[in-house]
Amino acid sequence: MSYLTSTFAGVKYTAMAAALTAITATAGSAEITLRAASLFDENHAYTKTLREFERLVGEAYGDEISFEMHLNGELGDESDFVTFLQQGVAIDYAVMAPSNMAVFAPSIPLMDMPFLFRDLDHWNAVLSSDVLKPLEDKLYEAADIKVIGYAGGGTRNLASAEPITNMDELGGHKMRVMGAPIQAKIFSAITAAPSAIAYNEVYNAIQTGVIAGFENEAASIQNLKFYEVAPNITLTKHAITVRPLVMSGKTFRKLPEDLQAIVLEAGLAAGAAGREIESSEDALKLQQMADAGQITVSEFAQRDKLLELSIPVQDAYAAELGATDLLTAIRAK
Repeated sequence: MSYLTSTFAGVKYTAMAAALTAITATAGSAEITLRAASLFDENHAYTKTLREFERLVGEAYGDEISFEMHLNGELGDESDFVTFLQQGVAIDYAVMAPSNMAVFAPSIPLMDMPFLFRDLDHWNAVLSSDVLKPLEDKLYEAADIKVIGYAGGGTRNLASAEPITNMDELGGHKMRVMGAPIQAKIFSAITAAPSAIAYNEVYNAIQTGVIAGFENEAASIQNLKFYEVAPNITLTKHAITVRPLVMSGKTFRKLPEDLQAIVLEAGLAAGAAGREIESSEDALKLQQMADAGQITVSEFAQRDKLLELSIPVQDAYAAELGATDLLTAIRAK
């Protein structure tokens, strides 16, 4: 019988309902089925990370395990993924933005807040260490979601309908941010006008003028064709993404002990592979879009000012969470 068998009533999307319906093992089928979900197609770094995890676990455990992958937001957006993981239904593992898990663990977005990392070397040093373990423990305790690796590596910049190249143009800029409060606080501090809008509504919100832009990494801008409505990319380089590879705690505890060990080892390796994929592809994808005439890329003239304005907000946020020592440890890496 597959793990995490369940039925979910009243789901409006047929694909989602099918995914949540009880899975019954047939004769000769694998005893364990692990299910993943991605907002993107097979070409995106997040999906490639999930496929690498699938490959590593499958090779180590053999024919007694099988995998299902739901792509292109078939099961909703990441806020839906978080709920499913926490409840132990529909999906068993995913690559997630920390801010989308803040509903259960308010401190988790600290690992992904803007202007946290100096550069890729600093980012990799943090993710290759155990400095984030206090946040992992809080997530597991509060949400029953277990971090098993770290992907990410995209550099996030502003994408907008009109050019945003200096502090004057940034002032009052209506932009979408992720739902965690620290995101809105920092973008407000740098004088923009942020609002939290569901990711799957961003394209239409820019198209209709509800917002004038958003912030994201190159892979997502290219994959979801956001350049069609926000062709101006401003190199604020305000974040290097941290994207935990997470598993439902309810799933993890049901696995045999030998498979738990394989999952933990594969999670670390798949996360590292995902970081290499996304960080190496980032500049390439920007150049591809620029060469195709899909985007115009500009530097931000006063980036030092953005850093200056953001630091007090970071400090206050960490103090509010009782995480000043953790922020200090991250900065010291």
